[in-house]
Amino acid sequence: MPLLFPRGVLAGSLLGLTLVGLPAAADSVGQNLMTEVDTQAAEAVHYDDFRQWREAFRHYAASQGISERTLSQALDSARYRERVIELDRYQPEFVRPIWGYLDSAVSSTRINNGREKFIEHRETAKQMEQRYGVPAETIVAIWGIESNYGSNFGNFSAIDAFATLAYDGRRRDFARGELLAALRIIDRGDITASEMVGSWAGAMGHTQFIPSSFEAYAVDGDGDGRRDIWGSMADVMASTANYLAKAGWQPGQPWGTEVALPDDFDYAQTERLSSDAWASQGVRAIGGELPRFDSAAVIVPAGADGPAFMVGPNFRAILRYNNATSYALAVGTLSDAIAGREGIQQSWPREQAPLTRDDVRKLQRQLNAAGYSAGSADGIMGPNTRRALRAFQRDQDLTPDGFATQALLERLQPN
Repeated sequence: MPLLFPRGVLAGSLLGLTLVGLPAAADSVGQNLMTEVDTQAAEAVHYDDFRQWREAFRHYAASQGISERTLSQALDSARYRERVIELDRYQPEFVRPIWGYLDSAVSSTRINNGREKFIEHRETAKQMEQRYGVPAETIVAIWGIESNYGSNFGNFSAIDAFATLAYDGRRRDFARGELLAALRIIDRGDITASEMVGSWAGAMGHTQFIPSSFEAYAVDGDGDGRRDIWGSMADVMASTANYLAKAGWQPGQPWGTEVALPDDFDYAQTERLSSDAWASQGVRAIGGELPRFDSAAVIVPAGADGPAFMVGPNFRAILRYNNATSYALAVGTLSDAIAGREGIQQSWPREQAPLTRDDVRKLQRQLNAAGYSAGSADGIMGPNTRRALRAFQRDQDLTPDGFATQALLERLQPN
């Protein structure tokens, strides 16, 4: 089994390092803050089994300053979890449409529970709003979507998960960096190894931070000297608000608003403009006035036949928490619902059949073959694919909204 260790870190044959990401990347926004780990140049080394790899990593972790106490109590008992690898390699057949995601993420049950949690933790949430400038309902909304208000943040040992992924996962370098960060957190005394639990991918606690995000953004909100995103609601809410503040949250601004677009709207434009510039094109808010944005984008996540939104800097800040348009829209609309504001008014094109990942790969291959650079055929509707699809739609005198449908796939079929 080939494994990686950085060149020169250990003597002779010991040389380290990769992990998971969420699908459905957004068309804008750069690198997700939750993947900020240092990855060094590495060389492959072969290990016969997990225990041999673990012993090699133990030497490396010790060389990086991890104490013998932590190595003994946390790493030495780490287990290889086959279920983690199964989930790491699993890809659902269908690409879930955004309305299906929102039906679940912003369900009436989650809205009602969010309002109850807001009332229950209002004092703490408002305290963090004052401290970081992030609205209390937004803090609660992220809590609701990340872990369903703490009812489902996973039961995998983070040490087991990252050790397994570092040994045998798709992105070993990343997982190895996160495992080292997890050991540093335990070494610091924020949490014990047995209490460090989360998802199969290593996202931990109420906030679903990975270890590098914990190190960078977790906050001791209750002043007890520890950063506890598993048991302290003050720490949970402070950490969430701190994350968004450092991601560029602008106090006093909304995430965005639902808008109506004129019949002659140019869906091919992707630049950010001021609210006044969008208004001059005929963009109008639904149920109110346009927010005052210096830099905003108009997005149509389900194409011209679905709802449209004008989104500002705070939408981009949410995307830094999770770089998926569906996620940011869920946070924004759930926070609105918790605060008693209206939800999405326009209808989704639910009659559109979802594309499978094989369909998307076929779409990408056919776009490439037709001269529209869609990038690699990876089955993910990323920005390159959408850009290529818009160019194809424009050349076919179709609305260039970049929304992939079965009809477009059939149109791309060679004669």
